[in-house]
Amino acid sequence: MLDNRPQLPPEIARRRTFAIIAHPDAGKTTLTEKFLLFGGAIQMAGQVRAKGEARRTRSDFMKMEQDRGISVSASAMSFDFGQYRFNLVDTPGHSDFSEDTYRTLTAVDAAIMVIDGAKGVESQTRKLFEVCRMRDLPILTFCNKMDRESRDTFEIIDEIQENLAIDVAPASWPIGSGRDFLGTYDLLHDRLELMDRADRNRVAESIKISGLDDPKLAEHVPADLLEKLREEVEMARELLPAFDRKSFLEGHMTPIWFGSAINSFGVKELMVGIGEFGPQPQPQNAAEREIAPEEEKVAGFVFKVQANMDPKHRDRVAFVRLASGHFERGMKLLHVRSKKPMAVSNPVLFLAADRELAEEAWAGDIIGIPNHGQLRIGDALTEGEALRFTGIPSFAPELLQTVRAGDPMKAKHLEKALMQFAEEGAAKVFRPMIGSGFIVGVVGALQFDVLASRIEQEYGLPVRFESSQFTSARWLSGPKDAVEKFAQTNKQHMAADNDGDMVYLTRLQWDIDRVQRDHPELKLTATKEMMV
Repeated sequence: MLDNRPQLPPEIARRRTFAIIAHPDAGKTTLTEKFLLFGGAIQMAGQVRAKGEARRTRSDFMKMEQDRGISVSASAMSFDFGQYRFNLVDTPGHSDFSEDTYRTLTAVDAAIMVIDGAKGVESQTRKLFEVCRMRDLPILTFCNKMDRESRDTFEIIDEIQENLAIDVAPASWPIGSGRDFLGTYDLLHDRLELMDRADRNRVAESIKISGLDDPKLAEHVPADLLEKLREEVEMARELLPAFDRKSFLEGHMTPIWFGSAINSFGVKELMVGIGEFGPQPQPQNAAEREIAPEEEKVAGFVFKVQANMDPKHRDRVAFVRLASGHFERGMKLLHVRSKKPMAVSNPVLFLAADRELAEEAWAGDIIGIPNHGQLRIGDALTEGEALRFTGIPSFAPELLQTVRAGDPMKAKHLEKALMQFAEEGAAKVFRPMIGSGFIVGVVGALQFDVLASRIEQEYGLPVRFESSQFTSARWLSGPKDAVEKFAQTNKQHMAADNDGDMVYLTRLQWDIDRVQRDHPELKLTATKEMMV
């Protein structure tokens, strides 16, 4: 993640590809809106639950998302900000769709973590953070909702440091909170940023000052708040590390900005931070070698497939992260899995639900390729080289159910359907060593409903999901003979996943602890890499 890499072509170097991660309701969709507003991509930010159709938020286009006010599908948006081209990948915050989010994180170079000033680090944030950790993604933190009653600033920072085991360097410091929230002091540029409560779409004014002793401060900040600000900043400078770009790019430190997305406040500073400090497009890992963004040949991978984006045309769009090269519309690329060439004649760039044809794209960009199901998650597209991208994670499901076909004669069809979904990444499918049938694992309960209706629609197979005696699954690895011996003695707990890897199924955390205690040579893991 360091800058001692070769100089990138200017078009690639100006790209910043990142995702926003957050617990549901921390204000992620609102922040996304404001990014688009400041990036000039939209004229007026829509409220998430808008009155009337006209001002729906631009990034939530599925009917269900608009009704519930949650983002279910990860959509990608590209827009310019200053000299930078931002590729923002929106991720669903709703925990039932977290696997989608995890995969999205494989396609970005950095993440913005949004936390709620009153709630601090919540469970979903912690999980998403773990994934960023696995990939050493640089993380920028935005502490939102400072205009509501929020917790003490030091307390919030402590909680992030303790819960997430990462250094936190304040990039800005809040002045007051709740009703008294006036704005922030920008520690990196020595500026006072004041919030305008009257107009939510206005960009806050910024007053250049020289240090916290500048007499100009007193003109804008009441004496009691000013005294508190000086004290806190002095403490922060002593107790907290100063921002260090190298440490941030390696994933060990996160700069934190404070603000209020709904009031458009603090957002611009965060965006400037992404541009100034955020990573340029990074090399991507493939099984064969590392792919550098400055390579001339185009290569990219599919990290998400979305069906029926446009209900009028039953289409599927594969979202592709370009890893290298300069892509031009009409190019013929090799679809590595099927070994067939594919002419990409109508690639799209997204401005939320508005798509436009992409005449060209560069490493770091995310393009959508409409197709009829040829492209799957993990697929590679290249100018001829057989590459397999690595690092797309697969997670242990938290809900397990057995599945049976309504018609026992159609068990073979059911197997085919399940394998298809396992390949697409929609569910985990386990085949127990003892007995017949399949156990299907998902991350969120909503997914069982989606699966049942898809199996019925796409394969004409009514199916029943029934509760399983197991509640969790762990991949088993270790020396071959030890694994086989363990599997033989614990047959009733063993299953194979759709790749044939051994999985240990259990009801109790106690069982997992026991295996780890009694069999130190074996490893039980909750994640596994998806290789295509």
